[in-house]
Amino acid sequence: MTAPGHNQTKIRVGIDFGTTNSVVVIADENGNTHPARFVFTDHATSETCRTLLCLWMDQDGRRRVMKDAIGLDAIEAYLDDPAESRLIMSMKTYLAQGSFRETRVFSNTMTLEALIARFLTSLMDKAGLTPSDVSATIGRPVRFAGELADDSLGVARLRESFLEAGFPEPNIVLEPEGAGWRFMQRLDRPATVLVGDFGGGTSDFSVMRFNPQGSQRVTTLGHSGVGIAGDQFDYRIISHAVAPALGRDATYRVMGGQPLPVPAEWFASLGRWHRLSLMRTPQTLRDIADVAKTSSEPEKLRSLLRLIEDQEGQNLYRAVGQAKSDLSRQESTVLRFIHRDLKIEETITRADFESWIGPDLARLDDAIEDAMVQAGLGPNDIDRVFLTGGTSFVPAVRDLFDRRFGAERVDGGSEFVSVAEGLALIERERHQT
Repeated sequence: MTAPGHNQTKIRVGIDFGTTNSVVVIADENGNTHPARFVFTDHATSETCRTLLCLWMDQDGRRRVMKDAIGLDAIEAYLDDPAESRLIMSMKTYLAQGSFRETRVFSNTMTLEALIARFLTSLMDKAGLTPSDVSATIGRPVRFAGELADDSLGVARLRESFLEAGFPEPNIVLEPEGAGWRFMQRLDRPATVLVGDFGGGTSDFSVMRFNPQGSQRVTTLGHSGVGIAGDQFDYRIISHAVAPALGRDATYRVMGGQPLPVPAEWFASLGRWHRLSLMRTPQTLRDIADVAKTSSEPEKLRSLLRLIEDQEGQNLYRAVGQAKSDLSRQESTVLRFIHRDLKIEETITRADFESWIGPDLARLDDAIEDAMVQAGLGPNDIDRVFLTGGTSFVPAVRDLFDRRFGAERVDGGSEFVSVAEGLALIERERHQT
């Protein structure tokens, strides 16, 4: 039985468990919010933690035990020994996929919920918090990622993951509602607001009616989501500016026969740096070396081979991310990446980038329209637009909203922590007497 007053002593937190990054925000008794800071092994601290879990087996006396690391520490642990460790990322994208129930990790069978719970336990530990000591509101996407996603399954498994990590009674709400609560703090009168929340794997849109002084402060009128966000934009840059330099368009011959295209799966793996690391097997490395011998562009394929051997995927993605960020502030940039004999210095204009992401922008625009249709409203019925998440900095994304609603109504702020801040405010509100 819970002791009298015990619930009042719990720390109120909002948790944005993201595809790419996760954030924990604490709300104090006065309604102020404070992002937790995560402390990593190299003493680096951050308000965001990469949603990465690395597992490996270690000797503890006479028995072998499973160890783990998360965030930046997970990257270091994995790169230290990729053959003997398992890097788990994008866990959130599998929540609504009924086909993914469990996986083998070394000699252990682990459910998705157990993997996420392990990450969450370490996340709270790095923030100096204990799950059993907090009262938490958790964000969920409007539409979970993946083909044929089962949203109800996604919510159930998300809740079970938090329960397994030791959170007593997780309260789950839509992520854009969290962002909306954060934005509501700026309002002094009722307003109808469209919230766009751009994550690493999904983009969500909600139309909400806010009444800061009313008994019902928030009413959701319509929402939609799509599995496109920052990771997809990164892949577009890699496909157009990096893959050709690594031999994607080359051909090769078998026994002097007709030219054949280089295996496409090698370049599909460029889409994620950890997938590039998984190619570091003797068989794959031999295959690339063999194809390079008769290739029309042997040096490019050898550069791909050395990139994989030397585990340079993360550095490549850092360069791509920097180029994308540059294009949010300027009309052109140079993507620079150097490794041994490979030297990429590719000028990318904002116009180039916007043409590459054109199909993705069209799908985002359709999702915005879906939310408006659900709400039964037109552009003139929207008082304000609030955008959050890193992809909201991309000018072409911002322009989707400026064209529909007028730039004077479009706003943003605290792009990486605003969802968790709003979730913390919701958590505090639901315990007010």
